[in-house]
Amino acid sequence: MREMEFKMEREGLLKAGDRVTIVEGVLPSNYYYTIHPSLAMSGNYPFNQRLLSREGTVEAIEENERGFYVKVVFDE
Repeated sequence: MREMEFKMEREGLLKAGDRVTIVEGVLPSNYYYTIHPSLAMSGNYPFNQRLLSREGTVEAIEENERGFYVKVVFDE
């Protein structure tokens, strides 16, 4: 199991238990991931931490002063 955090800008786009599809983006020295269709975005991950799964399950959504954060679990 692997858990990743994604930043979601607006409340209510996802809920715990939702199955999500991930799209991978490539930067010169990192990967980043987006929950399709552009619902939330991850931080940057180095090449050696590349995500192999493309589907996961929303485990929790947390709100703090910076916004909404989605925790997604992957079978890896």
